[in-house]
Amino acid sequence: MFENNSSTSTLMIQGTTSDAGKSTLVTALCRWLQRQGISVVPFKPQNMSLNSAVTTDGGEIGRAQAVQAQACRLAPHSDMNPVLLKPNSDTGAQVIIHGKAVANMDAQFFHHYKSTAMSAVLASHQRLSSQYQVVMVEGAGSPAEINLRDRDIANMGFAEAVDCPVILIADIDRGGVFAHLVGTLELLSTSERARIKGFVINRFRGDIALLKPGLDWLEARTGVPVLGVLPYLQNLHIEAEDAINMTQNNKADEVINVVVPVYPRISNHTDFDPLRLHPQVNLQFIGPEQKIPAADLIILPGSKNVRADLLWLKSQGWDKAIIKHCRYGGRLLGICGGFQMLGKQIHDPDGIEDAAGSSEGLGLLEMETTLTDNKQLKNVTGQFCFADAPVNGYEIHAGISSGKALLRPFCKLKDGPDGAISDDRQIIGSYVHGLFSHPQSLSVLLEWAGVTAPDDFDYTALCEQDIERLADMVEQHLDTDRLMNLCH
Repeated sequence: MFENNSSTSTLMIQGTTSDAGKSTLVTALCRWLQRQGISVVPFKPQNMSLNSAVTTDGGEIGRAQAVQAQACRLAPHSDMNPVLLKPNSDTGAQVIIHGKAVANMDAQFFHHYKSTAMSAVLASHQRLSSQYQVVMVEGAGSPAEINLRDRDIANMGFAEAVDCPVILIADIDRGGVFAHLVGTLELLSTSERARIKGFVINRFRGDIALLKPGLDWLEARTGVPVLGVLPYLQNLHIEAEDAINMTQNNKADEVINVVVPVYPRISNHTDFDPLRLHPQVNLQFIGPEQKIPAADLIILPGSKNVRADLLWLKSQGWDKAIIKHCRYGGRLLGICGGFQMLGKQIHDPDGIEDAAGSSEGLGLLEMETTLTDNKQLKNVTGQFCFADAPVNGYEIHAGISSGKALLRPFCKLKDGPDGAISDDRQIIGSYVHGLFSHPQSLSVLLEWAGVTAPDDFDYTALCEQDIERLADMVEQHLDTDRLMNLCH
């Protein structure tokens, strides 16, 4: 299988490990090329992530590709991530092709499905290649994962299919960077090794002169040039593809304490990045075997398997802690799957997320939810029902809620009411993700949670500022002449 388009260039970033910096480097290169007046588009053939974004064509892609689209100053499109896997168990995932869910598959079944998935990948790549000068591709995990090499569509399998050069990035902060780079190269086939046109070392701290002998040895040993060494950037914020930043921010001027329980299939936890970074919020993610501490606000996040995560939440004793929190006047917000958990029951008669059946909810709102295979995917705008401020965000859910609680909606969107707010305004539920990303809605929700005078905080501007920092890093620390040659 082979495709090529001489009018465009494809460059792929692969990593020696997960979290080596692939997403960040692609984001940096996208903005750097965009600055040069080059039309560039991000692309990830296959992604596995529970953080996703809604596209302009009504599809769903990984959150990292939406950030990379922002770096290119483009709206997200389903072709940017044609295959998205959203795990709903330890061995299975919902498979999304060209932005739409096609089936739940276990790992073995998906392995045999990869030939079909590759056709979707190449179709998307071809469409993007016809529209942009450069397609900037992000690999997944490592190309040296021997057990995943057969029918690979995420790394070298794709690079071979489209005949593109590859840059290999490794994280020196992990240790063993030279072993990672040389070892990865050794585990590739002859044709695959020939595709590696440069190394990038990521997250370096210290005196670069002390690293120079190692770089010289690496180039002599492999014959591959080191395109640059990227520094460890302090306080850099780029929305995560999957991993949760569990760091607790101890802020001298904290006003409210916010707690987010982390269940096994938590989804779109990037919803809470604006809160984690806000100067008046101390946000804590609470994991397994931890007790929910005293808080002003508890937020129940989205979930890819709502009934299973609700059962797990109860097994931790968190349901009792949440009810006690409400009894003592604490605020509670449920988003998407978290909203569904607030009701009396959750029904899954067709086994959409797991085994068919029903589960008792937390019983805090007079409503129930039935899961359906008609997933809602849309960007939304509207107004709060209890404040004069706009609501902006997106919906990704496979459920329909009904009941008396919905007669008092949380907000009014252009296509109808959304969510619910309790009579005492203590509990809110909503299907809208991204509620905290916009300054006005963030301020309204912080006031509701107990902040009397919220500071102005523009999360979107912060994200844009850090994308610019990444592009500056490319200019300052990478061999831009060689990079530009690879993009032609």
